[in-house]
Amino acid sequence: MQIHDLKRKTPSRSKKTVGRGGKRGKTSGRGTKGQRARAGHRIRPDNRDAIKRIPKKRGHKLNPLGKKPISLTLDRIARHFDSGSEITPTTLKGKGMIKRFGQPFKILGPKKKLEFKNKLIIRGCPISLPARKLVESLGGKVVTKDS
Repeated sequence: MQIHDLKRKTPSRSKKTVGRGGKRGKTSGRGTKGQRARAGHRIRPDNRDAIKRIPKKRGHKLNPLGKKPISLTLDRIARHFDSGSEITPTTLKGKGMIKRFGQPFKILGPKKKLEFKNKLIIRGCPISLPARKLVESLGGKVVTKDS
């Protein structure tokens, strides 16, 4: 008996075969070429390409944020209007304080409360609560669309 005649007591495990006859040889079940055959392949979904083409915008669900209203302080209004005059969006546009109808604006309180002493009638204009209180305390009147 020679060394090459020796046989194992237990048979060896079946080796994985390579090539055409094997289970996972050559392309390892990935087919040939392309993105799917590569290591670490990730297929991009179709809608991702569409999303990447859309320009970036601020806000929820790509909606742009609304335009901020123009702030008109009471002391600025007092410079353009005399005491006892009526203030409406039409008169504000006539004085050039707002550029066009429908442009958002809001009347705010004065920067220095001591300087503002005009008695004004404000009609149909959005106004802040402190500004409303100040106008009414000086004997003016505020009539909005709500009231």
